Amino acid sequence: MRRLLIISTVLLLIAGLATGIVFAVSPSPSATPSVVGAFNQRPTLTIPSSTPPSSLVVKILHEGTGKVVQKKDSIAVNYLGQIWGGKVFDTTFTRQLSGFPIGVGQVIPGWDTAIVGKRVGSRLLLVIPPKDGYGSKGNSAIGVTATSTMVFVIDIVAEYNSSVTADPKATPVANVVNGITISGSMTSAAKVTIASGTAQPTAANVTLVDRGHGKNIKPGLVILQTVVTNWSGVTQASTWTLGTPDAETVGQTSNPSLLDKLVGMPIGSRFLAVIPKTSGQGPFIIVIDVVAQPHGLASQPG
Repeated sequence: MRRLLIISTVLLLIAGLATGIVFAVSPSPSATPSVVGAFNQRPTLTIPSSTPPSSLVVKILHEGTGKVVQKKDSIAVNYLGQIWGGKVFDTTFTRQLSGFPIGVGQVIPGWDTAIVGKRVGSRLLLVIPPKDGYGSKGNSAIGVTATSTMVFVIDIVAEYNSSVTADPKATPVANVVNGITISGSMTSAAKVTIASGTAQPTAANVTLVDRGHGKNIKPGLVILQTVVTNWSGVTQASTWTLGTPDAETVGQTSNPSLLDKLVGMPIGSRFLAVIPKTSGQGPFIIVIDVVAQPHGLASQPG
């Protein structure tokens, strides 16, 4: 989780923090909630009135035929979460997919445990006791207390590993922008060179460097490979090095960001983002490769 801190901090300046939640172990023979609904449809969840299990429960309601999710993959999911004996506290089925790295402590322990090893296209039922969820602190923002057991239905829509890249046949557009040169293959980490005497940015901006040939980016979740460089040209963080692509949401009217400039541009493109010094941090240069945009159905490629 600490290895992702620099990337998360910098992207927070331009995109806002994405949230996610997590899962658990083997089903108890009794007191298991029932679920009605097919993959990619909002489920109807019925929870027994009995005492919830004290251990993590993981049940595969529908097994997909896609790739097996590995530790450090970034995944795209739809989910519904409900408190045992309480109300639904969150669902993505009424908005857009949620995306995050899995198995690296970016979500609650139950999710990290349950999702790794499952196939894309699967629907899971998770019963998560406090120790595998938010622990003794709970999460007051969603009404989860220190004693709350959470129940989730999760659809694994897509996974992306370290090998995912932008369009190798992308068309160069502007590899030199205001004294900053971007070089390197579209299938590897970009290199940044800053010309001597180049003035530091005074405003945030995003520029298209190489135009991919994919479909136009729509509001929603996008998968990115990024390289963060300081103004001395030293790499501060890189998803290529971490082995985990980034997942960000763009085009949200309720949470506008600089990344919204990606909307309408082709998937597979490379962009240069410059971020001025803010709150004692920066300035930063971020090379952003848009490698995919997952959709609501597991059968639809990004």
